[in-house]
Amino acid sequence: MEKPGSPWSVPVAVEDIPDTGLHMEIEAPAHVRAELTKLAAVRDLPQLSAVFDLARQGAGVQVSGQVSARVGQTCVVTLEPMESQVEEAVDVVFAPSPAADAKKGDAEPPEPLVDGKVDLGALATEFLLLGIDPYPRRPGAEFAPPKAEDGGEHPFAALETLKKRLGSGQP
Repeated sequence: MEKPGSPWSVPVAVEDIPDTGLHMEIEAPAHVRAELTKLAAVRDLPQLSAVFDLARQGAGVQVSGQVSARVGQTCVVTLEPMESQVEEAVDVVFAPSPAADAKKGDAEPPEPLVDGKVDLGALATEFLLLGIDPYPRRPGAEFAPPKAEDGGEHPFAALETLKKRLGSGQP
């Protein structure tokens, strides 16, 4: 699943995965987190890690695990800086030829293996981006519309007066 231009690449060849499976824990270095901060359009990304279990399935691989991150964002209500926790479960199947291996009626076809490898960094990046709240809100922050002042007439006061006159039969 190597994505061109992905700032984080941790490729694992299918042939390097033992029959008993492979457990991997990866952590994004500072320069990768800096690139992902721009890609994700967030204020900060102080922590990004993932834990994956890889299991061979014939010529394919099943990857399951968890992506965890701390993300610095701006509250959409108060505009104050805040930090969010992202926890995304991962369960993805990779296969050499998704079209050939996909059975009709499968909910989701497998992801393609690229050059016989699974890129765990790109996979973690994808799930991070899916898990970031696009409208973060500080706990307890609630939007309150501005209060209208009753000091003057509202914009439709003239129409309301006209409607009352026409409804009552007065000219």
